[in-house]
Parts: sequence; structure tokens; C-alpha cells
Amino acid sequence: MKQMRLWIWAAILTCGISLLASCSVDDNPVVPTDDVEEQLQKMTLREKIGQMFYVRPECLDTTIHFNLPSGVDSAADDIKEIKLQAVNETMKGVNEKYPVGGVILYAHNIEDEAQLAAFIPQIRALNGSPLLCIDEEGGRVARIGRNPNFNVETFVSMDSIGKTGDPQNAYYCGNTIGTYLRKYGFDIDFAPVADVNTNPENIVIGARAFSSDPAVAAPMVTSYLQGLKDAGVTGCIKHFPGHGDTKADTHYGYAQSQKTWDEMLSCEMITFKAGIQWGCQLIMTAHIGTPNVTGSEIPSTMSSLILQDKLRGELGYRNIIITDAMEMGAITQQYTCAEATVGCILAGVDIVLGPQNFVQAFDAVIDAVEKGVITEERLNQSVRRILMLKKQR
Repeated sequence: MKQMRLWIWAAILTCGISLLASCSVDDNPVVPTDDVEEQLQKMTLREKIGQMFYVRPECLDTTIHFNLPSGVDSAADDIKEIKLQAVNETMKGVNEKYPVGGVILYAHNIEDEAQLAAFIPQIRALNGSPLLCIDEEGGRVARIGRNPNFNVETFVSMDSIGKTGDPQNAYYCGNTIGTYLRKYGFDIDFAPVADVNTNPENIVIGARAFSSDPAVAAPMVTSYLQGLKDAGVTGCIKHFPGHGDTKADTHYGYAQSQKTWDEMLSCEMITFKAGIQWGCQLIMTAHIGTPNVTGSEIPSTMSSLILQDKLRGELGYRNIIITDAMEMGAITQQYTCAEATVGCILAGVDIVLGPQNFVQAFDAVIDAVEKGVITEERLNQSVRRILMLKKQR
């Protein structure tokens, strides 16, 4: 295992070297407005780095010593029992030095409407002007929809919507969810799932996907995105390059797809291309390995071939790439927090979601910049995209 880990880290460094060589050239740059560029030029290095981190509230409270030995994110009992549901003085103190670009709330962070109404303004007041995010897909992943203290319409699954064959039903789902999320103060919903559920042994996607047929799934995905947009919420398609043909669960450990890129182009990429052509603002990476694409077991989240060559180069995606939660087992069982954070940024990620240790991850980026491993211009490429999104919000 140790040799494998060192070999994969060497692959990351190789990707990083190639990326650094062309670091000043962005294959698909955003075109910032004058005010965004002016804002970027005024930002300190710490302010820029902070924009690239979206964290759970617990990451800002350094008195909480929770452990995720198996890399399970919101299912970890020790985190759920903490029930951090307000910003405390420790969080404010940490945040003075460690700004954040976004905060994601999980089910245990949300009690009822009154608590949420008090919590969100406290989060918005944090250093970094964070956006508010949530996983509210509908079906079994619904932090608010599955909370009995909220009176909102719920949905059985995306698979059940896909089986209707009518994209208007996906629009209705996205718009309904977006409407109550906007009411409660959220900016971003990490939905919909754009995976194509082609493997019947898949234990993590399943009914979260609209279909096993990409021709059915694609219009469902774009209709859901439109529903969110019309409600005033930004959607995020996931999990690139496709988690639907895996058997294992990346929350707990390594998972992979054995498909070639040509096979992905005829299946998974149909839904992701549809989302890109629609104009999606965020694409979330999968921590899966794709050995028949990359020639290695490196997670897609940390592969410049997947993110730069394929997603940005071949598919022409221009907007934000955000990781799946970096505290998941597929990452933490192979890499230190510093290795994972620096590795995914070198690979082309714009936003690091849910690092296992936020302070360590932030300090690792500072150290990488100081040592010339990551250039500040590389950070600027990501921060421009993030500031543009915030301006739209």
C-alpha cells in the first residue's frame, strides 16, 4: 500500500510539473469583467486561497477533534453528535486568519427553520463572504427534505422521475427544491447527479441517477438545472467523469471505472456535454480511478489528464471545477491532507470541498506557493472563475 501511495503521489507531481510548465496559459479562461479583475488585483494571497475552499462549519472550530478513519463524510457519528448549528467565537477567531469562499451545511447542521434563519446570516458574515451550499438532490440525499421539521415537498428518487420520460418532471423537481433552498438562503445546490447508472452493482449512485440510458438522463439533467436556475439557485452536475459504472463507494475507499475514454464518450459524456452546453457553472469531480483512460489508479479529482485534457480541453468546459468532499476515504486512505489539496489544485481544480483538516490544507497551499510548486497566477485562474460566480449570485 505504501509503495502504491508513493507511486500515485509521484504521478501527481509529474502532472504538477507539466501543469506548471504551462501554468500561465489557461486553455479555457473566463473573461472577467473589469470590476472582477480589479477585485482580484487587490486581494492578498490568503484571501485568494480562502476563496478556493468550501468547508463544513466544523472545519472552522479547531476545538473539535473529530476523526474520519474510514473517510465517511456526513455519516460520521462523531460529527453528527456535535450538531454544530451556530457560529461560535472559536470559529470567528480561526476565520480571521483563514477566510473561506463557501460553507456547506449537512443534515446535522440544520435543526429547523428558526435555527437555520439565525445560522445563515452568521455564516455570511464570515471572512471571505462565503456562499451557502447544500446537497439537496431529492430522494435519499436531501438534508432539508428529509428533516421532519421542514414542510417541503419531497421526491422519491431521480430514477423515478427519469422513468416518467418527461423532462418537465425533472424541471419541476429542480424548481421546487430550488425555491425552498432560495427561501432559506442557499446559493448553491450540489445537484443534479449527472451520472449514468449503468452498473447494477453500484452501491453509491443507484436511484440518485435519472437513468441507465444517457439519452434519457441528459435532458433530465439540463431540465433540473433550469429549474434550479429559475428559482435563483446555482446547480452543480456531478460526479465527473461518471460514478455510475463503479461498484465501490468512494466515501469509504478506492473505486474505479474500467471504461475507456471512447466508451465514456458514448455514455457518461453525453450527460456532461449536455450540462456544459446548457451552461452549468459548477462540475463536481469523482474520486474514482479511470485506469483505462489515465493509465494509472490516480483519482480523477487529482488527474490533470481528466480535468485539463478531457474536461477543459476536449469538452471545452470554462467554468468552475469543484472536488467531491476531500475527507472521503478514496482520498484520505491514500494521501495526506496536504498532498491531496496541492495535488488537486495542480490537476486543475478551482474549489477544494471539505478538506479533512482545513487549516492544514490552507497552510499546504501557502507553503506550495512559497516554494514555487503552485504559482499565484495558477490561483488567479481559479479565483477569477469563483469571483465571477459570486458576482452572478
